[in-house]
Amino acid sequence: MCDFCKIINKEINACVVHETEKNIAFLDYGPINEGHVLICPKVHEDSITKIPDDTLKDLLGITRKLVVAFEKKYGAKGYTIMQNGGENCDYGHFHVHVFPRYEGDGFGWVDSGKEHPYSQEVADGLKEFLI
Repeated sequence: MCDFCKIINKEINACVVHETEKNIAFLDYGPINEGHVLICPKVHEDSITKIPDDTLKDLLGITRKLVVAFEKKYGAKGYTIMQNGGENCDYGHFHVHVFPRYEGDGFGWVDSGKEHPYSQEVADGLKEFLI
């Protein structure tokens, strides 16, 4: 059983911020900024493609509530939402990072430096696979 499942099953202590029937939100053990929260579905899956729609809707609602809380508690004027899925999913359990952002906080996007095509052809190629 993964650590997130253990948190969900109350076998590992976590600083829980919010919990619903479908998801649990708790503080990240290694926060980017104070208030950094992980939101985990209570179903063990590694990809957004495997998470039920109602669980994702609930998760997004929790995300919005957290952003409002960041604004009220910390005065944060920005936030970041991150998720790695499939083979890139840390711990093998789908989860979303949500944390407040501040000017000069040092967090940033890392660019690989590789050139990638940008064209309507690329967009059209993706369109045909949308479900």
